[in-house]
Amino acid sequence: MRKFTAIVAATLLLGLLAAGSAFAAEVIQGKCLELNKEAKTLSIEEYDINFDKDFKFGHPTGINTTVDITTAKVGIEPVPGDILRISYVVNGDKKAAIKVMNITKQNLMKK
Repeated sequence: MRKFTAIVAATLLLGLLAAGSAFAAEVIQGKCLELNKEAKTLSIEEYDINFDKDFKFGHPTGINTTVDITTAKVGIEPVPGDILRISYVVNGDKKAAIKVMNITKQNLMKK
């Protein structure tokens, strides 16, 4: 009976791990360039992960990325110049945002 229980537990664990990896999101961070409310898109200039004293959010890469925010949870509304962190999934050739976090203004939420 113990062997059967161990096999069932292992099978369930493998199933949960496989299901979890199917929904893994990617993350980008960068400066907001434009929020298009009509098209429900957000454009940013991506930053890398080389943090230092002068570039505490990373260095600009020159890569501009547009994400679809139709179904995203958006915190404080971004404006051009804000630093954003966006989790997203790739659907075909589109990046669909899951969550948009406004790093620049996140401390305003505490007030």
